[in-house]
Amino acid sequence: MAQPHIDAGSKEPNSNKRGRVAPSEPADRQIVAEVEADGGDNLGTAAEHARVRMELRHVDPRSLKPNPNNPRRTAPSEHADRQMIANIKATGITQPPVVRPDGDDLVIVAGHGRVRAAIGAGFTEILVLVRGPDDGADNLRALSENVVRMQMAPVDQWRTIEALISDHWTEEAIGGALALPVRTIKKLRLLAHIHPDMLDQIAKGDMPQESHLRTIAAAGADEQASVWKKHKPKKGQETVIWHEVARALTKRRLYAKIAKFGPDEEQAFGIVWEDDLFEQGDQDNRYTTQVEAFFAAQAAWIEANLPKNGVILQIDEYGQGKLPPKAERNWGQPRKSDTIGRYVDTRDGSVKEIVFRVPKADPKTAKKGKTGAGAGESETISEPTRTRPEITQKGLAIIGDFRTDALAKALAENEIDDFTLLGLLVVAFGADNVDVKASGYSSGLRRGLAHRLANEGRITQDAALVRKAARDMLAHVLNCRPGYHSSGVAARLVGDAIGADAHLPNMATDDFLSSLSKAALEKAAAAHSVLPRPRAKETRAAFIEHVSGATFVLPAARFALSEEEIASEFARTTERSEDDEGNVDGPAPEIGASDEDSDPEEDHQAEELD
Repeated sequence: MAQPHIDAGSKEPNSNKRGRVAPSEPADRQIVAEVEADGGDNLGTAAEHARVRMELRHVDPRSLKPNPNNPRRTAPSEHADRQMIANIKATGITQPPVVRPDGDDLVIVAGHGRVRAAIGAGFTEILVLVRGPDDGADNLRALSENVVRMQMAPVDQWRTIEALISDHWTEEAIGGALALPVRTIKKLRLLAHIHPDMLDQIAKGDMPQESHLRTIAAAGADEQASVWKKHKPKKGQETVIWHEVARALTKRRLYAKIAKFGPDEEQAFGIVWEDDLFEQGDQDNRYTTQVEAFFAAQAAWIEANLPKNGVILQIDEYGQGKLPPKAERNWGQPRKSDTIGRYVDTRDGSVKEIVFRVPKADPKTAKKGKTGAGAGESETISEPTRTRPEITQKGLAIIGDFRTDALAKALAENEIDDFTLLGLLVVAFGADNVDVKASGYSSGLRRGLAHRLANEGRITQDAALVRKAARDMLAHVLNCRPGYHSSGVAARLVGDAIGADAHLPNMATDDFLSSLSKAALEKAAAAHSVLPRPRAKETRAAFIEHVSGATFVLPAARFALSEEEIASEFARTTERSEDDEGNVDGPAPEIGASDEDSDPEEDHQAEELD
């Protein structure tokens, strides 16, 4: 039989039915003396003193029976099991499980996880501590073994890992023994280099947040010492205001994952990368604190990689790209005639891109100043109180681009019968932006489409070719964006007729929702059962999260005209008709446009259509 182990220092109570208590310390020492005098084999002597004796045995872990009253009923996670198995494989079982006899079997009192891990590790024999029969306190012992535990302080973990490293353990070996990612070991080693005075404060239980620890650990020892002198706790103060310590040591970080430049620029500007051990391990977490060099490298990349239609944008007072005067941002699909502006965002160092267009001058806007009887009179007119419209000009521009893209896609993909298609063409030629006699801006592309249908001097009888040309003509002419090139109601009517609403994109974005008034935003949110928040920004965030995964289209952005819009358009059409009837002596009509009116870019597009 194995040499028994005498637990002389145990003070556990004896909970038998007669209520006897454990002997005092002198009695314990007497028991030890008696057992040692008998060579350690006389366990009966100890039992006579109501002391529970234990002995070490080598047993097969598979032969042990689980305790039916084990308080831990919920199975541990797979990660916890793998961690225990890896640790036991590396270090063995440092604390033998406690078991008790039950007939011919041994029942586990404490250590079910260790036994399970030993079996998982493939051990055929382990050491266990065999105690006496159940004295009524086994359930309490099992509960205590799971609940009353003293966790190892983080500072002690760091110091222990450093001690293992000095004993020639590698980070990989430590991670394998503890079933921890090597990244976690690296993180702990990094934190172990915090200033000693700060470590002493942390060891007292004053633990900073992880983000603050990351900032502090990234600073040099001299910097930490200097900051600690100013921020260490005063007399009677038990804790440190760690966020002030971290703020004093903060260095701006710019990450490699947003860098456009490559190794050549890194070498030219002397950029050195460091690893951020606190970020996710499956990403590029390299960063640099060389802010000026990073921005210069990004700017150099932009200059070297500008497209033919690209420009470098100036930065406004908010650190954003500043568009040229009268430029209109394109929120939809970019076109060949658009300009691509690039700049370095001063907030995070990333390269941002804005697609925009500069509208051509409208010859009709160059009108003489109005004169009249009251032109010289000066009147003081009180301006009405200005309120923000439900949708700002930016919002209308976004909707216009969305509609134009959706309309073009519907014309290309949706089923349209021939009768409807002919009707749409007639409507399109009445659009606000179509001036066949005077405007030469789209003449090149229109000529290219016409050339398709009369390639051999005759109008083709190929129905498919005619349909395709009709669709392309409509997609080119119709435009929903407000301004000189807008097709007005005509584009809306066409889009509604062919179901272009189905191609409108999700408008639940911060860019678009920020263009709505607070009332309009709350109205849209309420339609989706989202309660308004104190601030519009919070309402937008809640609404975007609520409709995540779906497509939200603002009702006012759909193609169908509202009753008010129909009435307004009817009145406008009636007014125009009356003006046309009275304008008998108008200027002589121009017979076609000359080649000088054509636009080179659109002539190029027409060539591509041939």
